[in-house]
Amino acid sequence: MSELLKVGISIGDVNGIGLEVIIKTLSEAKIYQYCTPIVYGHTKVASFHRKAAGIQEFIFQVITQAEHAHAGKPNMINCWDEDVKIELGKANDIGGKYAFLSLQRATDDLVSGKIDALVTAPINKHNIQSDEFTFHGHTEYIQMKAGSPDSLMFLVSDELKVGVVTGHIPVKDIAKNITQEAILSKLRLMNHSLRYDFWIEKPKIAVLGLNPHAGDSGLIGLEEEEIIHPAIETANKEGIFAFGAFPADGFFGNQAFSQFHAVLAMYHDQGLIPFKSLAFHHGVNFTAGLPVVRTSPDHGTGYDIAGKNSASPSSFMDALFKAIHIVKRRREQQQMVENTLPFSKHSRDRD
Repeated sequence: MSELLKVGISIGDVNGIGLEVIIKTLSEAKIYQYCTPIVYGHTKVASFHRKAAGIQEFIFQVITQAEHAHAGKPNMINCWDEDVKIELGKANDIGGKYAFLSLQRATDDLVSGKIDALVTAPINKHNIQSDEFTFHGHTEYIQMKAGSPDSLMFLVSDELKVGVVTGHIPVKDIAKNITQEAILSKLRLMNHSLRYDFWIEKPKIAVLGLNPHAGDSGLIGLEEEEIIHPAIETANKEGIFAFGAFPADGFFGNQAFSQFHAVLAMYHDQGLIPFKSLAFHHGVNFTAGLPVVRTSPDHGTGYDIAGKNSASPSSFMDALFKAIHIVKRRREQQQMVENTLPFSKHSRDRD
């Protein structure tokens, strides 16, 4: 039991469905065969959500440090002392304040190695903004805390894996952020993740165009000819099997994605709309390209169903198991590298 991975969990917006899906996930006995979960929040807030959702006989073990976690049980680190006024379904400053306190403590433990992976419940990207959090979302914040120059928002499921070149930015800013360097960086991160996090030896990556009909040979736009195709050619020279640029509508409409291991979309909605249509409730948001492992369910705060016991834990459970699998694959890969047989040059025996 002592060898189980410690997986941290941030609770997200206290007015949303985060704690409901967390408690439903951790109510499954099988979880404790694979990890020791540590939730960063507060037991009083968790108790409120448990009662609101009508969940009976579930108790967190309160600990003060991740290293004190009890194997075989759900653990909770209280990240604040004061009482919290919870208003289910409302987007307010309270929800943002405590979502950040949870995320901050969990991320600090992640980057310091006290936990092996982090699963983040959904936040409201507006109400979490403060002097300490000035980011577009989890991805950018955790990338900063991990000290990484770049990362890839990678939505993964059994049916489809989609990454994006530009993430949480306004639509009006997308085109100017599509550069050869940006595309190449994301292709490198995606290729590396497919090989080392998902153990796909020679991944095939489809690259989508930016414009309708992938620019229609320059008739509708020049980004494909001047930026995307040259980036793909450079990636090919580096040994990355990238193909495209494909028109996004036809690519998903005719199931062409099934011929590739992953897809690189140019912007958020271009990739996430088809992903969520095909893999909703079972999709996982994975931040690839970091030295730490972070996953998240592919849904939002769910204000409209908060406290109604109708939130499905499927995506959150998938995110938890995906984090465990990725950590184990990385460690196995590292062990194989460290334990390679030494090379020695043998000469032919002479009389």
